[in-house]
Amino acid sequence: MSASAKLPPFDAADPLGIDDLLDPEDLAIRDTVRSWAADRVLPYIADWYEKGELPGIRELARELGSIGALGMSLTGYGCAGATAVQYGLACLELEAADSGIRSLVSVQGSLAMYAIHRFGSEEQKQEWLPRMAAGEVIGCFGLTEPDHGSDPAAMRTHAKRDGDDWVLSGRKMWITNGSVAGVAVVWAQTEDGIRGFVVPTDRPGFSAPEIKHKWSLRASVTSELVLDDVRLPATAVLPGVTGLRGPLSCLSHARYGIVWGAMGAARSSFETALEYARTREQFGRPIGGFQLTQAKLADMAVELHKGILLAHHLGRRMDAGRLRPEQVSFGKLNNVREAIEICRTARTILGANGISLEYPVMRHATNLESVLTYEGTVEMHQLVLGKALTGLDAFR
Repeated sequence: MSASAKLPPFDAADPLGIDDLLDPEDLAIRDTVRSWAADRVLPYIADWYEKGELPGIRELARELGSIGALGMSLTGYGCAGATAVQYGLACLELEAADSGIRSLVSVQGSLAMYAIHRFGSEEQKQEWLPRMAAGEVIGCFGLTEPDHGSDPAAMRTHAKRDGDDWVLSGRKMWITNGSVAGVAVVWAQTEDGIRGFVVPTDRPGFSAPEIKHKWSLRASVTSELVLDDVRLPATAVLPGVTGLRGPLSCLSHARYGIVWGAMGAARSSFETALEYARTREQFGRPIGGFQLTQAKLADMAVELHKGILLAHHLGRRMDAGRLRPEQVSFGKLNNVREAIEICRTARTILGANGISLEYPVMRHATNLESVLTYEGTVEMHQLVLGKALTGLDAFR
């Protein structure tokens, strides 16, 4: 750069110029999702959260399908075929509105649809994926059990052959979309190892009571799945995988979306705190003019945009076919932890107003407590990285 070249102005919303890394299609997808969330979620989300409900979820799913947000990184069968970076940008914008909305999309696309797309038969793909991509059918993903979260290999749900059929029995817990799903991808023990099953939720013996009394992800449908001798045809099994590799690869894909999504919640909280600091006056001037407040804002901005850069880097690696599961753990561990800290710091800048649903900060903070745990706890991702670094397995 020549000495006379004029530098672009500093942009508080993009202090590192990360938008320069995005092409016009990336920006168009980001702006489409941001506009949808601003119109269909932000005016209502505080009320939904306070009431602990997500009304009109089926209509929202169809709208998300219409903008290509469901299964958007998958190809064919009505899916958008977007890049990993574009999918990540969508997750960021959705979680900037609310983690529950991003969870709806993640479970639909990165878990249920991804499992069918990667491991399903052609008949299963043709039957389910186009309708799921359009939001006409909502899916859920049954892996976690009441007594087995971080140790899915010990699951008790089992499937036994009965002639040409399979019979499933067991329980799954903390299942997003469960009570509104038309299809469930359920993982179960079989005599051949862990297998996945595509389960229409109208099958006799299947029920999905909704879990109430949550203080996190309140604007999200969370359910238990009860399978009481659910009979399925032989064609219900996912033929492309046996063992934990199946569900774990789905989780890795979903975790990647969380790496981006957590930064959306953090960005919303940071922007709220920044605007508040510019306008809230104490001792005769805006609190943003005090050194301690500026220090908080500077630290928040550093961690927020470092996290977005990390997410972007992982997205480029995924698009190049070079993203390892350990690298996804790196991103999930860092970005969710930092997002929670950003939310907590933003709350201190807002003072007592920080606990009010008039502002999004406490809602994001409580949502992220769930995001911190699901798709792998902090401890599990630390151990994944610990094993990768040392070559020693500390899981058992």
